[in-house]
Formats: sequence, structure tokens, C-alpha cells
Amino acid sequence: MEDLTFLVVDDSAFMRKVVKDMLAESGYDKIYEAGNGIQAVEKAAQVKPDIVTMDITMPDMDGIQAVKELLKVSPKSNVIMCSALGQKNMVLEAMRSGAKEYVIKPFEKSKLMEAVRRVLYS
Repeated sequence: MEDLTFLVVDDSAFMRKVVKDMLAESGYDKIYEAGNGIQAVEKAAQVKPDIVTMDITMPDMDGIQAVKELLKVSPKSNVIMCSALGQKNMVLEAMRSGAKEYVIKPFEKSKLMEAVRRVLYS
């Protein structure tokens, strides 16, 4: 198993736990979390995550702005956007801002791990 560092960003503590559990079940243990975009940028500057799962809709700083700021402090991070159905325009904007992949909530572990593999091996 690769030694990857993850940052899970979502304003919902429940969603963060769901994603962290999926990653842990897949063998990953270096998993950090942030509850909004501002925290995400601060944490990314500290831990330089390999992969970031980023919610789009959050208070204080949304996922689109957070992607732009996070990639300034951690340019090698691969960002996977996690969006609700119906946020297509926001997902496209996030991809233009530097996100590499996306998954639609609610998602299964297989969809998340597929997105992880795609950003690592593309």
C-alpha cells in the first residue's frame, strides 16, 4: 500500500467521518480533516497532502476558492471534488481551478477509490 497523505474537507462532520472510514478501510492511515476551506488551506500548508477530497458548498470559503488557495500552498496535491447532484457548473469551475477529479454524493467506497486511482495514475 502506498504511503499517501489525505486531507478530507467537508463542513459536515458526518461526511468527513464517512470518507475517512472509506479511506481507512482501503488501508490508508495518514488522514487529516478540515471543516471549511480556510482550515483546508491551513492544514494543506502543514501536511502537503497527496490527495484532498473537497466539498464544494461550505461556509467561510467554498470549495472552488479553497482549491485555488490550497494549490498555492501545496501545488502537488491532487484534489477530488465531492459534490451533490445538480452542482455541475460548480464542479466544472472547480476543475478549471485545478481540481483533477470529482465524485457525486452520496458515493460508494468503490467510486471514491476509483477517483483516487485516477488522480494518482493519470
